Amino acid sequence: MTVSRAAKGSHRALDQEWFRRPRPVADPRLRLVCFPHAGGAASFFRDWPQWLPADIEVAAVCYPGREDRIALPAVETMDVLADRIAEELVPALDRPLAFFGHSMGASVAHEVAMRIERRHGRVLRRLLVSSRSAPSRLRPSGISRESDEVLVRDVKGLGGTFSGALDHPDLRELLLPALRADYRLIDDYRPADPPPRIAVPVTALLGDRDPHVQEADMRAWAEVTEGDFGLRVLPGDHFYLLAQAPSLVGEVGRLLAGG
Repeated sequence: MTVSRAAKGSHRALDQEWFRRPRPVADPRLRLVCFPHAGGAASFFRDWPQWLPADIEVAAVCYPGREDRIALPAVETMDVLADRIAEELVPALDRPLAFFGHSMGASVAHEVAMRIERRHGRVLRRLLVSSRSAPSRLRPSGISRESDEVLVRDVKGLGGTFSGALDHPDLRELLLPALRADYRLIDDYRPADPPPRIAVPVTALLGDRDPHVQEADMRAWAEVTEGDFGLRVLPGDHFYLLAQAPSLVGEVGRLLAGG
């Protein structure tokens, strides 16, 4: 593993604006950085530490424009978001990292992983991508340019606890700007074709009743890595990981223990 000199000498804590650590670990063996879905927030991962080994620290990314950062404008372009997160992760490079990204977060995690590897060498233990088609199979939906009603209908079709909040007018008004910005980021994202291969192993995860993502879409993630690739299909829809959280996170812990 190669780590930059700046990273080796840096023991600064992760920026509390960009990352939430639901269970801080003083001397972590590994940090699991979690990337939320479109419209999602860092709190989506707040329960994960209870199902992981005590020496793994969860650091969930808090995108601008949500929760206590709701007053900030949401980032609408992948390059800007991935560059900033990669920069903010430099203090964490003194320990091994793993990334978990769900839906939009899987693409963000992949882009950040490429930047980290290119700039600092192989410091990632594993990239876990959930409910998101591989770069070669992504197709813009155009929903970010549609009306609020169309956007909300698409979100509700995916399931998950977030969709219920959109039934409340006041919450909907607060949540829609970040949600639309995330959908615009997704629509405008154009990954490299073909994407450069990374050395880190990749594990893809999918619910067997996902309305938008098929098993073949997830298998294509094998194209992005020179390392091992595996696919796990679990019961559930696009947000299978809500009902499956204890077993899923336990499996993530076992994968990270195995390298």
